[in-house]
Amino acid sequence: MFYRVQVEDHVRVPPTSFNLPKEEAIISMLEKQFEGFISKDLGIVISVSQLLNVHEGVIIPDDGAAFYKCTFELLTLKPELQEIVSGKVRDIADFGAFLNIGAIDGMIHISQTMDDFVSFSKEKVLVGKASTRSLKVGDLCRARIIAISYKDVANPKLGLTMRQPGLGKLEWLTEDEKPKEEPKKKETKKIKKAKK
Repeated sequence: MFYRVQVEDHVRVPPTSFNLPKEEAIISMLEKQFEGFISKDLGIVISVSQLLNVHEGVIIPDDGAAFYKCTFELLTLKPELQEIVSGKVRDIADFGAFLNIGAIDGMIHISQTMDDFVSFSKEKVLVGKASTRSLKVGDLCRARIIAISYKDVANPKLGLTMRQPGLGKLEWLTEDEKPKEEPKKKETKKIKKAKK
């Protein structure tokens, strides 16, 4: 889920940025410091959305840079368990598919792609045996987050599933909404036997 988070921190503005307006120099340094930053508490920082408050700058001896205590707002993506996400299939391997949900990719194990026996083809396509549904690179999908791992903080892992109602490739969802036609009954003609 996306969040807007207020943070208070000290920002170092080097002398090379003194020619810029103060707010512009501070935002530039904040973007360099925070954009792409990943933490378990904040999630993945997407951007610095605004600068809220800037205190007086301080210059520390033996460092020509100015330090400003400031309050700013970050736009972050923090995945939550059981959250429904939409994304595009970035890659397919023999063990599953990788779904790009914006700032991060999630992995859908082959057993979690659909309610069917799934096989992997050489053309990087996952195909259901009974349903003949296929999943390939570039398909738009909806999935649920079932596992989040921050074991390697620089590279968090997401486990996804598409085996529940309302999830899967978007084309599959519209197929499910269409009413199914009932098989037509064969008309049988009754032949009356003439009485003699």
